[in-house]
Amino acid sequence: MAAKTDIMEEIVSLCKRRGFVYPSSEIYGGFESFWDYGPLGIALKRNVREAWWHNTVRSRDNVVGVETGVIMNPNVWQTTGHASHFADTLVDCTSCNQRFRVDHLEGDTCPNCGGEFTEPRRFLTMFKTFVGPVEDDSAVAYLRPETAQGMFVNFKNVLNTSRLRLPFGIAQIGKSYRNEITTGNFIFRQREFEQMEIEFFCEPGTDDQWHAYWLEARRQWYLAYGVKEEKLRLRQHGDDELAFYAKYCWDIEYEFPFGWGELEGISNRTDYDLRNHSEATGQDLTFFDEERKEHVFPYVIEPAAGADRALLTFLLDAYDRDVDAKGDTRVVLRFHPFLAPIKAAILPLVKKGGLPDIAKEIVAQLQLHWDVFYDESGSIGRRYRRQDEAGTPFGITVDFQTKDDNTVTVRHRDSMAQERVPIAELTAFMAQHIRPESNPKLP
Repeated sequence: MAAKTDIMEEIVSLCKRRGFVYPSSEIYGGFESFWDYGPLGIALKRNVREAWWHNTVRSRDNVVGVETGVIMNPNVWQTTGHASHFADTLVDCTSCNQRFRVDHLEGDTCPNCGGEFTEPRRFLTMFKTFVGPVEDDSAVAYLRPETAQGMFVNFKNVLNTSRLRLPFGIAQIGKSYRNEITTGNFIFRQREFEQMEIEFFCEPGTDDQWHAYWLEARRQWYLAYGVKEEKLRLRQHGDDELAFYAKYCWDIEYEFPFGWGELEGISNRTDYDLRNHSEATGQDLTFFDEERKEHVFPYVIEPAAGADRALLTFLLDAYDRDVDAKGDTRVVLRFHPFLAPIKAAILPLVKKGGLPDIAKEIVAQLQLHWDVFYDESGSIGRRYRRQDEAGTPFGITVDFQTKDDNTVTVRHRDSMAQERVPIAELTAFMAQHIRPESNPKLP
């Protein structure tokens, strides 16, 4: 296995070579901290989103989904405090002109060259835009820095149309934008990124219990999809890093090649958002407790995950290099089968004898349910290696025995073991092995 310092470079190279992630606007020299997803990358990302949605929404009876706009009424951000608080303090090195966030520095001199810093200044990290034909102060709007507010301002709509009772959650997957001062580490920190967030509303006084539940439930989700337990840890935010709206927050961190970094944050936002939106608009955003006959502002537990960081984590954790029985080294991505961009490669042993026709019939059968890939180019061993590098869990080979008994050879990516499976049973075989993980039972 390569050293930690090399793995990130190998992953970046693999992502470009195999079509997971490309530099954005590459033919123009790229654009710092913006990335595009290729054919394998978008398939993997779609599967990550689907795995999250299945776990947090579909398999629960008290969480519903929404999709809200990227641009909202700018008064939303005034009310929540983002327009004044969502900022970082930055300094520049007077020698090398490198820019740093103050909270990321450990000393009083530039870690790059040892130079002195300029005076600190605050920098609003929300992207500003204009709505309408005139670019003046009255037309200013912002690209959202989080998906959460779309769920809070629709709290009453969801409550009225879904007829939910506490505790319940609203979930959303969508793009957010932050004008980060410092970026880097591939797709770990971007200016355009995708969030997978839940706002879980509960009775005040039960919030600690629900925070503990969601912290463990979300940790278990990563483990269920193959992340190694020793690579995960929980860390509580200190007072100096706690978001202005949070009572407390814990991060699920992953040990990336560049060190421990936030994978997902689980915050206790109390009733901060609903109460402030209610006061600013005059709208009643309380929940009426039928038993106690009183209105309450629910407390909110917020598990906030990044789809891009989750994808990077699954890539890093799946990446492996091993030596087979012949002494040949292979690169393999050991994805959980549900996450794998391609579920099966269908491979005719040779390009003659009617084998390609049978293989294409299998493709037509399986692609009704999953992403599969047909490949007839090169030796069978080389084709297996290409699919190992893409993370494909199953190689289905059509050989001359297939014509005799209508069975195929199924090769398992991780063990490289092979078994014969009847063509008529392939769909059931695949369905048995490719299933999303459901949520732990609610307490």
